[in-house]
Amino acid sequence: MVFQEVEIVNPTGLHTRPGKQFVQEAKKYPCDISIKKGDTEANAKSLLKLLKIGVSQGDRITITCDGEQETEALASLCTFVAQLSE
Repeated sequence: MVFQEVEIVNPTGLHTRPGKQFVQEAKKYPCDISIKKGDTEANAKSLLKLLKIGVSQGDRITITCDGEQETEALASLCTFVAQLSE
């Protein structure tokens, strides 16, 4: 299991369009991937669950990957979040 905390810099956070793109990126990997904001955790491969935790600009989230290709998945998703701008 690997994890990393990242800050959301995108002005619209991980709402519908960027959230969908994030979920699509997460689904490329076979490992389990979750996002945690505060005490709330969501499956990163489910747009509905991701939207439910309400990730906004300035929020710090922890991305956790567990299983096959976990390291690659974490690196890819952290890069995605860092470069996301809408």
